[in-house]
Amino acid sequence: MDDLEARTMAKVMRRLVPFLILCYFAAYLDRVNVGFAALTMINDLHLTATAFGFGAGIFFIAYFVFEVPSNLALDRFGASRWIARIMVTWGICSGAMAFIQGETSFYVVRTLLGAAEAGFFPGIIFYLTLWFPGVYRGRIISYFMAAIPLSTVIGAPVSGFILYMGGTLGLRGWQWLFIIEAIPAIVLGVVCWFYLTDLPSHATWLAPEERAWLVARMAAERRVREQARDYGVLEALVNPRVLAIAVIYFGLVAVNYGLSFWLPQIVKAFGLNNAQTGLVTAIPYIVGTISMVLWGRRSDRKMERKGHMAIALAAAAGGIAISGLLPDPVLKMIVLSVAGFGIFAGLPIFWTFPTAFLSGTAAAGGIAVINSIGNLSGFAGPYVMGALRDYTGSFTSGLFVIAGAAVVALIIVLLLPHDRRLEEAPPVPAE
Repeated sequence: MDDLEARTMAKVMRRLVPFLILCYFAAYLDRVNVGFAALTMINDLHLTATAFGFGAGIFFIAYFVFEVPSNLALDRFGASRWIARIMVTWGICSGAMAFIQGETSFYVVRTLLGAAEAGFFPGIIFYLTLWFPGVYRGRIISYFMAAIPLSTVIGAPVSGFILYMGGTLGLRGWQWLFIIEAIPAIVLGVVCWFYLTDLPSHATWLAPEERAWLVARMAAERRVREQARDYGVLEALVNPRVLAIAVIYFGLVAVNYGLSFWLPQIVKAFGLNNAQTGLVTAIPYIVGTISMVLWGRRSDRKMERKGHMAIALAAAAGGIAISGLLPDPVLKMIVLSVAGFGIFAGLPIFWTFPTAFLSGTAAAGGIAVINSIGNLSGFAGPYVMGALRDYTGSFTSGLFVIAGAAVVALIIVLLLPHDRRLEEAPPVPAE
């Protein structure tokens, strides 16, 4: 790495990554805080486990429907405007969760929240491909996605304490949870409009030679991908490799949301109060935060993806499955922490697979397809776990099912080819 590259990429990282982490933190907090609200909301609204699982998961049906159009709109209108629109509308919908009255309104507002947030995550992944060369993507995506476990490490204890606000101004604790945790999304959405720069060529905060180097480097990498195979938008949407990668993501997301939505109730069953439940729930996510960053950096350093992804999926599947067999709370949290390592170490590595061979508008569409199909497991996983909980009286069967989805993903990773040369730095023209 020469001095110009080091200086340029350091500026880009400082400018974009911390702000995007904050945005995704707010997004993920608003997506999964329903799991903590459920500790008291289920009884207040007389919801069954099946109804709660369906309502928590229906978010992803709307997310699926609007995902591709939203990402193509981001490519058309620019990241700053479109991401700002997404954040403000989802913040409003998340706050509206405080006023649901029963099953029907629960389903309606969760559907609206999914429609509002659709396109945010794949939009950010696409946006990062415009700014960061392939050799940086494992670590950069890991920094960005560290907001997922961090949202629980920080949000779980905070959510547990907010529940004690019940009675203030006549609102219940879970109502305050939705209202308070919706505010950051709206504020950050307004800031986003003015702060984000759509393209490297528009980056007046870079010196002219830094801007020229980055534009040339990203153009050179795009030429390499297009010479290997130039995908159109429609080709990317139906490409078998894209669809296979989407199935991998389905398995990874299944274990992620199976853990996120139900872990607070699993932990609460240990006999803990709400505050203690929040603190204990954070443990697998602390492990996940550390592993996400270190595993992403290691993958970049080795320039190896398949082995890192396979190990992560094996840990996720094994940890989730074994946890269903262990009655002891300490042992259960240990294996769930192993699962946390696998889930969160695998997420940033996963996104290096599609971004290695897709570019331009095809990347926007392909990434959206992968994310939308994968996130359908965000509906299937919580719903299956809730239905099996009502049928069997325990979480064990549901944990086995979502672990099985991760095993299927592991098999596909081992069979799917990945050309690491598409991520290596190409020569950059002098001008």
